[in-house]
Amino acid sequence: MKIVVIGGSGLIGSKLVRKLAAHGHDAVPASPDSGVNTLTGEGLAEVLDGAQVVVDVSNSPSFADDAVLDFFRTSTGNLLAAEAETGVGHHVALSVVGTERLAESGYFRAKIAQEKLIKDSGQPYSIVHATQFFEFVGSIAQEATEGNTVRLSDARIQPMAAEDVAAAVGRVAVGAPLNGTVEVAGPEQFGLDELIRTGLAFRADPREVVTDSEARYFGALLDKDMLLPGPDAQLSATRFADWLPLNPPPAR
Repeated sequence: MKIVVIGGSGLIGSKLVRKLAAHGHDAVPASPDSGVNTLTGEGLAEVLDGAQVVVDVSNSPSFADDAVLDFFRTSTGNLLAAEAETGVGHHVALSVVGTERLAESGYFRAKIAQEKLIKDSGQPYSIVHATQFFEFVGSIAQEATEGNTVRLSDARIQPMAAEDVAAAVGRVAVGAPLNGTVEVAGPEQFGLDELIRTGLAFRADPREVVTDSEARYFGALLDKDMLLPGPDAQLSATRFADWLPLNPPPAR
């Protein structure tokens, strides 16, 4: 099966391409580096020729409110139109658990807009809602840092490894379209503050994590369970404590 992976050179995309290829699929990574630009439409018709499935795991290069909204609206609109023209039978998109509850955040408003385009397109589709990745502990901390202090809510979160996200997206991609949403999550719950505190301490990061119920998460004020999946979520096996020693921070 030919499966085109939009954002195929990124964190999830590169893992997904490798997994699909290992299972005998013709997994084609597509990104500006390979001459495919979903914002301009360049290369889309050519790369989608003969494809049965398109998986979109791309992300905006800017998280500024207007820029991220423009990215997801334009990119997704161009992609869906090209799929309709070339006869692609399944559109798969990676999104985030809790997206519909996080509309205070410009990033999540953009993801809501992306999902609406997909649902309204008439294309057979599947949306995978994943919880936060272990790999983003550093960027969450950076976003919440003031001086030497990291201010974070103690809202509950059930994060997962990017490797497990890619595996879950791959399973959906090779199946029949859901015309709906599936949630995937890690095996354990943490307080958001606890998760980041643990991650920073393991890496001997001197910043202090302070629990602040008013601290915002990428612009959104969190309640206790806003980031948690529902009871039917598919749970992965990798635990944070096992993942940490296998994933040292990049050399500075």
